[in-house]
Amino acid sequence: MIHSPDPIPVLRRADWFSDPTCPIAVERQEPQDPIGLHAHDFCEIVVITGGHGQHVTGENRYDLKTGDTFVIGGARPHDYVNLNELCLINILFDSNEIPWTMGDLMSVPGYHVLFTLEPAFRERHRFDSRLRLSPMDLAHTIDMIGRLQDELRAKRPGYQLMATTMFLQLATSLSRLYDRSRDDQSRSLLQIADAISHIERNYTENVTLDELVEISQMSRRNFLRTFEQTMGYSPIQYLIRLRIRKACERLRTDRSNITEIAMSVGFTDSNYFSRKFRDVIGVSPRDYKSQY
Repeated sequence: MIHSPDPIPVLRRADWFSDPTCPIAVERQEPQDPIGLHAHDFCEIVVITGGHGQHVTGENRYDLKTGDTFVIGGARPHDYVNLNELCLINILFDSNEIPWTMGDLMSVPGYHVLFTLEPAFRERHRFDSRLRLSPMDLAHTIDMIGRLQDELRAKRPGYQLMATTMFLQLATSLSRLYDRSRDDQSRSLLQIADAISHIERNYTENVTLDELVEISQMSRRNFLRTFEQTMGYSPIQYLIRLRIRKACERLRTDRSNITEIAMSVGFTDSNYFSRKFRDVIGVSPRDYKSQY
C-alpha cells in the first residue's frame, strides 16, 4: 500500500499574532529550536542575529550567518537545520493589510528586490543572494525591531498605527540597505528593480520598453526573460496593472468622471482603459465606482 506524504503543517496567524486586528507581530528565537518543514498563512522578515545554520527551501539549502536578512512568503515551505546556536528575529506580517503604497516606498529599488523579486526568484531557481547587514546596520535594525516590539507589547491607544508606521520605517531602512549592496549575485535583480522603480515613479507618463531596457543595463532578451520570471508579467503588463491599481484608488475616493481618472493614471484612451480594467478587476470602472 502506497502512503501519501504527511501534509506540511501551516502556522496560522490566529496562533502567532497576539492581537487578531493587528497585522504585525515580532517573535525572537534565541536560539532557534528545530521546527521542521512548515509554511504559514502570513509573511515574515527574518533577521539572523547570531550563530550559524542552514535555511531549507524546497530542495535547496543555504548557509546562514549573522546579519543575513530575507523575506519569506507564507506559502513557501521552509525549515532551519544544522543549527549551531542560530538566533533570529521574525517580524511577522500580513502583507494584504500593510499599506505598502503609502508614501514613496515603492520607488526604492531595494524594496522590490527584498519583498518581491528575491523571494520569487529563490522559489524558482537556486538563488542564495540575500541582504547581509554590517555589524553597525544590524545593531540599528535590532534597535528598530526592539522599539516595534515594545509598541506591540504596551498596546497604548493608537499602537496599531504606530506599529504599522514603525514596520514601514523598518521595511524602508532594509530596502535602502539592499539598494546599497549591489553585489554580483543581486545585481541582476537590482537592475530589474531599477526598472520597476522607474515604472512606479512615472506610471502616468509614456513609459516605453526601450527606456526600461536601457535603465536595466541588460540585453532586451535577458531583461524580458528575467522580468517575467520574477514578476509573472511582462513589463508592459506590469505597467497596465499598476495604472489600474492607481485608478481603483481614485475610483473609490475621487468624484472625477471615468475618462478623467483614466487620463490621470496614464491611459490615453478611455475605451482601452475600460477594457483593460474589466480584464484585471472583472467589472467595468463604472460598476466598480458605484460600489463606493
